[in-house]
Amino acid sequence: MTDKKTSVGLISLGCPKNMVDSERMLAEIAQAGLLITTDADNADVVVINTCGFIAPAKAEAIEAIKHAIACKRKGKIKKVIVAGCLAQRMGAELLNEVMGIDAIVGLGERDRIADIIRKTLVTDKPASYLEHACQLPFSDKTRLRITPKHWAYLRISEGCDHRCAFCTIPFIRGRFKSKPLEMITAEAKELADSGAVELNLIAQDTNYYGKDLKIKDGLSVLIKKIEKITGVKWLRLLYLYPTGITDNLLETIAASEKVVHYFDIPLQHINSAVLKNMRRSDTKEQIYKLIEKIRIILPDVVLRTTLIVGLPGETEKEFEELLDFVKWSEFDCLGCFKYYAEAGTAAAQMPKQVPEKTKEERAEKLMLTQQQIAFDINKFRIGTELTCLLDSAQKGVGTGRFYGQAPEIDSTCIIKNCKATPGTFLDAKVIGTKDYDLVLKQI
Repeated sequence: MTDKKTSVGLISLGCPKNMVDSERMLAEIAQAGLLITTDADNADVVVINTCGFIAPAKAEAIEAIKHAIACKRKGKIKKVIVAGCLAQRMGAELLNEVMGIDAIVGLGERDRIADIIRKTLVTDKPASYLEHACQLPFSDKTRLRITPKHWAYLRISEGCDHRCAFCTIPFIRGRFKSKPLEMITAEAKELADSGAVELNLIAQDTNYYGKDLKIKDGLSVLIKKIEKITGVKWLRLLYLYPTGITDNLLETIAASEKVVHYFDIPLQHINSAVLKNMRRSDTKEQIYKLIEKIRIILPDVVLRTTLIVGLPGETEKEFEELLDFVKWSEFDCLGCFKYYAEAGTAAAQMPKQVPEKTKEERAEKLMLTQQQIAFDINKFRIGTELTCLLDSAQKGVGTGRFYGQAPEIDSTCIIKNCKATPGTFLDAKVIGTKDYDLVLKQI
């Protein structure tokens, strides 16, 4: 079989960081002369880039792998390769858990994917490519992007130094490693030159950037460098660990003409005892003061957070305290996760594990509370005018986002009387709501 006749389908699962890895692998595959197909069920080789963060992510990955293997047994697929976080976390053990996988590819082998595909095609023996750990942050330059042309993710670091009791990321992706400033700005320029007007900065902890490189106020320094790149209009900061949101960072954002006033702060909880059990360095008092400070400095700020319910030992009183905090804070966007006891984490060994039914009830109660808050915020926006970045348009109806909506995770703006083309900014007036989405009319 020659490369020209070899088709490769790639299935990308998980977070934006995984998506960037997928885009890099697609570029390697294309540059090697292999044919990329969107019909993964009928490809010569299917590469599944997995997530392995929590139990539902693993279940989704296993389901995708088993589906590909079923297609292989029917003769529709020749080889199944599993890459990404689940491959890194489980290693060769995954070959035994799901029979029929042809190769396991660790995170450190990402840029060798084309060579691994070729090797896999000429052998029937399952193989593991886990030799190279992800010790240094790879350059993500040269990507075949999955996202639309006008926006992109820009990864600024790899790994995490925090040791939260519930989290597997440090075991999977290793210690925190900042990319050099020059590497990031080169990637940002490449993305802008390819048409991206919105760059979404991603990391496990974005505002930890530069600490390992001894760069004082690293994220602020990086922001000022990216701002100089022609073509970048919106710069969004995702995954801001609360203790790293300094006065200097807030001042930098307030003075910036490109950083959108959108804070994605994964708080996880509000009760100080629960936060301590989570091995978080924040306290209830610090979090309340932080939110108040952000809103004073940036009155038009949109706040997003993620919370976890059901950590071992969480009492009903502590959960009610979290619920009161959600009512007080009035987050624009909020995601809630049930706690999952992940092997290898400190919390999995803790006593007083919360029953599954209780976790489900708490998650539902919290999200119903947040739903009403989000609906009220949307109603308050009726009659206001917003500048939106148009993502798609068909027959006069567009879908876009204002600065307070991050791509793929938040609600959207449904724009009527839309005359713009995707990738452009337009002014529109909010005329109504549809569940979590805003309904607007182009001005």
